[in-house]
Amino acid sequence: MTTGVFFHETFKGKEWLIIGDKFRNFPGVMKNALKLPQVKLFSPEKVSEELLLKIHTPEFVQNLNQAWYCDGACYSVGGCVEATERILSGELKNALVFTVAAGHHAERDSAWGGTYASCAGPAFKNAREKFGPKRFAILDTDRHHGNGTRDIFLDDDDVLHVCFCNWDRIEGNGSKVCINIAYPNTDKAYMEKVRQEFIPRVKEFKPHMILHNLGHDTCQLDYGDIGLTQEFYPWLVKEIRECAEEICRGRYVVLTHGGKRADVAEYIFPAIVVILAR
Repeated sequence: MTTGVFFHETFKGKEWLIIGDKFRNFPGVMKNALKLPQVKLFSPEKVSEELLLKIHTPEFVQNLNQAWYCDGACYSVGGCVEATERILSGELKNALVFTVAAGHHAERDSAWGGTYASCAGPAFKNAREKFGPKRFAILDTDRHHGNGTRDIFLDDDDVLHVCFCNWDRIEGNGSKVCINIAYPNTDKAYMEKVRQEFIPRVKEFKPHMILHNLGHDTCQLDYGDIGLTQEFYPWLVKEIRECAEEICRGRYVVLTHGGKRADVAEYIFPAIVVILAR
C-alpha cells in the first residue's frame, strides 16, 4: 500500500502567520523518503468553494477569498480532502498532508491563530457524500485548543475529538474530550497521556480513519514549548500508526499544524514519511 505526501509549492517562500516560512526547504529535504517505492508525492488542488460553503458561512468564505493567505489555505484544505478520499477509496493507506493558513482554529464563521479554513470539516463532508456514513477520530496534539474543530463537530457523535491542550473537559455526549497537558512536560510523560487518554477511547470508538493535527509548537524553544524534544514527534506518529493498523486498517492522515522551528520541521517530517511507509 502507498503513503501519500501532499505538498504544494506555494507553501514555501512566504512568511505565513504564526508558523513563518518553516517549509522553505521542502520538499527537497524529504528527497530520500520520497524515493521509497511505496511513497507518492501529490500536489493538491484547491478545495472548491462549494465544499467550503458546506462547512463555513458565506460571509466567512467571502472574507477568506479576499485574504492574502487564501491560496495557501485552499491548497491545504484541498490536500486534506484529497488524502482522505484516496485513503477511504483504498488507493492510499495513509498520508502526510502539509498545511498553511488552515486547520484547527477555524470555526464555522470565525477563525484565528494562523488557521483560516477548516481542513477536517470539508474532508469528512466530502468523504461521507462519496462513501456514505463514516466515523472519524481526530487526535489534536498541537499546543493550543482546537476550538474550530470542536465548533464544527460538537454535535456530531460520529466524530471523536481528543484534544491535548490546557484544560480537562468532556462534552458532546462523551465524544469530545480535552486533556490538560502540564508545563513543563517530557516525551515519556506526554506519551503516557496519549496511551491513557486517546488509545483506549479510539479503540472503543472504532473509526474508519484517524486524522492527526500534529503541531510541533510544543517542542523545546518553540512558541508553545512544554519541554518536548524533536524525537518525540516521529515516536508519536509510530504509536498512532500502530493503533490505526489495529483498529482501522491503517487509515491515518497526519496534518502538519503549529510550530515555527524550521529545523524541527526538517527533522520530523522526513522521518514521519518513513514511519508511515513501513
